[in-house]
Amino acid sequence: METISYAYEGALYVNLTNRCDCACVFCLRHNGHKGSIYADDLWLDHEPTREEALADLLSRDFSCYRELVFCGFGEPMFRTDDICWLVDALKQAVPALPPVRINTNGHANLILGRDVTPDLKGRIDVLSISLNGSTAEEYCAVTHPRDGEAAWQAMLDFTRRAAGYVPTVVMTIVNKDKSPAEIAACRALAEGLGAVLRIREYIPD
Repeated sequence: METISYAYEGALYVNLTNRCDCACVFCLRHNGHKGSIYADDLWLDHEPTREEALADLLSRDFSCYRELVFCGFGEPMFRTDDICWLVDALKQAVPALPPVRINTNGHANLILGRDVTPDLKGRIDVLSISLNGSTAEEYCAVTHPRDGEAAWQAMLDFTRRAAGYVPTVVMTIVNKDKSPAEIAACRALAEGLGAVLRIREYIPD
């Protein structure tokens, strides 16, 4: 049974893809996990179609959730067009849809070869982007992006552009052996791009 959506701490999460262009050092996938603290099995035998995902989501009672989050066990913005389609369909079908968030590595424009940030306007309320470091060197050491340092630059550019379309843009770091100076540098970088910094605590395997 495919896990397309799952509830965690009052939010409904949507798992659309297991594709990712990074190999982050703290990702559970490297240790053979098929799930996380959120759900036991998020590994998809096949990616759900947008219609399958919509049917799954419409079976939920959205009055129970404070937020709808596109996250899952991969980089959700590989499927940016499907996310936009789903949000439009849900807004039509659900009278009081909760705020919509995407958790992303910020590489969508690099992956898809076009600027997708205008498509987020009016659809996405919160964008959470993984920063993971204050320099390109640190970022690449932590995330191991397929495109190397180009992914760092793409993520920064994506954040700056998205801040013009999405009401709340957050950049996150995982606090694993980070010094106060490193955290301060990350905060300054995020704020300079029009985002706010959120520090996530490291969850050991």
